[in-house]
Amino acid sequence: MVTLRFFAAVRQAAGVGAVELAGTTVAEVLDAAVARFGPTFEEQLRACRIWRNGEPAELSEPVAAGDEIAALPPVSGGAGGTGRVAVISLHTSPLVQPGSGDSGGMNVYVRELAAALAHRRLECSVYVRRFRDDLPPEICVEPGVRVVHVTAGPCDLPKEALSGTLDAFTDGVLADIALTGDIDAIHAHYWLSGVAGHRIKHALDRPLVTTFHTLGRVKQALGEAESPARARAEHEVVACSDVVCAAGAAETSHLVELYGAPADRVQVVAPGVEHALFSPGDPEGARAALGLGGEPVLLFVGRVQPLKGLDLAVRTLSALSDRRRSARLLVVGGPSGPQGRAELARARRLVAASGLGQRVLFVPPQPHHRLATYYRAADAVLVPSRSETFGLVALEAAACGAPVVAAAVGGLRTLVRHGRTGYLVADRDPRSWAQRVEEILEDRLTAAALALEAAAVARDYSWDATAGLVAGCYDSLRRRRLVECLA
Repeated sequence: MVTLRFFAAVRQAAGVGAVELAGTTVAEVLDAAVARFGPTFEEQLRACRIWRNGEPAELSEPVAAGDEIAALPPVSGGAGGTGRVAVISLHTSPLVQPGSGDSGGMNVYVRELAAALAHRRLECSVYVRRFRDDLPPEICVEPGVRVVHVTAGPCDLPKEALSGTLDAFTDGVLADIALTGDIDAIHAHYWLSGVAGHRIKHALDRPLVTTFHTLGRVKQALGEAESPARARAEHEVVACSDVVCAAGAAETSHLVELYGAPADRVQVVAPGVEHALFSPGDPEGARAALGLGGEPVLLFVGRVQPLKGLDLAVRTLSALSDRRRSARLLVVGGPSGPQGRAELARARRLVAASGLGQRVLFVPPQPHHRLATYYRAADAVLVPSRSETFGLVALEAAACGAPVVAAAVGGLRTLVRHGRTGYLVADRDPRSWAQRVEEILEDRLTAAALALEAAAVARDYSWDATAGLVAGCYDSLRRRRLVECLA
């Protein structure tokens, strides 16, 4: 299947922002869209420019599963917009497939937020460190959103070595801004980007908004190896940020209590979900598409690293009662970070030692839209993270009507409504997790009620709402004096 994305007037005519369609060429995909959405949509489509995977496309071009086609009206949100934002995402690109390496929920967040801001006529230049030699200087993703590849150090550096590239990266961002025109705000994602954004703020005298996504001191408290330099840098960025965006109450508390962030400078901005892609569907059809039978299916989606708790998902499967011995666990994702490969090897050894070799299926990272099929096929989605700022996987699963069994940590405590959309588990005992999973598997009425409520709650989250809050932050900063610091 190919993902077809719509913007501005053609989006309004379709009634959705994106759809998955079959076809072997660009033209066939567009014809399928016309057949689905009708003559008003067709009229709007005629005026559109068509892009495939970030580049202008001919109608005769062949397409493959996982491709993205964009229908771009001649005047779309962001073009000739009312503001310009420098979005800093130094260590990972929004164009990279989530699920392995350093790519995860933040990639989705930056990509979807930039697109939603562009629809509000805020032009976004997303600055990413060049991570491959063959990358073009920039890619126009859609009107109002460009990804700029900044050369800063060797392409193949691990994330742990990227602090040494900060000066070169910052200089590259400032050089591009000098060429393309002034900006109204800086929005940094992750602490490395925050350091760069801090310097850019002082160079240009523009407001700095920071979204950390994860916090070093929170990870240290869990025994994760984090350099003291990260916590110091985060503290400096918090002190100079004009607004710090937090995913929810848990992250707000961490920012205030661990970093001394003034509460009036912390804005809660929950992530969204693309409902055109992540919505309830036919579980049997999803299972058939994945080659699955009628056996119970548990699902783990995410990067494989100690923090995500894959081992607990495996132990949960092993702890299920004998009458659930046909249940399977699907693990969708790849190794991430310095301990990722070792963690994946440890999980595989645990699977073998537990005699689960035929019941655990490891699936490589999938295109983001493809995850909807996995969520719909699952009886329960396991989110056993040791820490989670928000939990985008839990939200996407809920939007597809999949009950979630999650660790009672961080943002998951707010997102998962215990007993209504899924279950929160306070301990890491596999028997506790297995008990909750069995409640879902054994009582189909309970499972159906959880699924319906999960989808209903997920509808309260959208990228448009997220962009509205962020755009409100930018707008308020036009009327406020910038925070001063000693940098």
